[in-house]
Amino acid sequence: MDYFLQQLINRLTLGSIYGLIAIGYTMVYGIIGMINFAHGDVFMVGAFVALISFLVLGVLGITWVPLALLIVLALAMIFTAAYGGPGFSYVQN
Repeated sequence: MDYFLQQLINRLTLGSIYGLIAIGYTMVYGIIGMINFAHGDVFMVGAFVALISFLVLGVLGITWVPLALLIVLALAMIFTAAYGGPGFSYVQN
């Protein structure tokens, strides 16, 4: 029973990831009218940034995960505002 439960959780996690990727494709297609095949590259860059951030922050146990997630979220918001802000203001004007 433990094996079945673990496999069920694994499949739901993988299905959720596939669903998020599909939603990303749908949003990009709906906005610009063409499919962005570099979407997978962006997904992998995000995964590597998350991995490196966890390694740099020295996640030693489950108690550090919430703090590490908050720090990575704050860094992602700062980077997005600095990098994406000028681009979006240009598109809106």
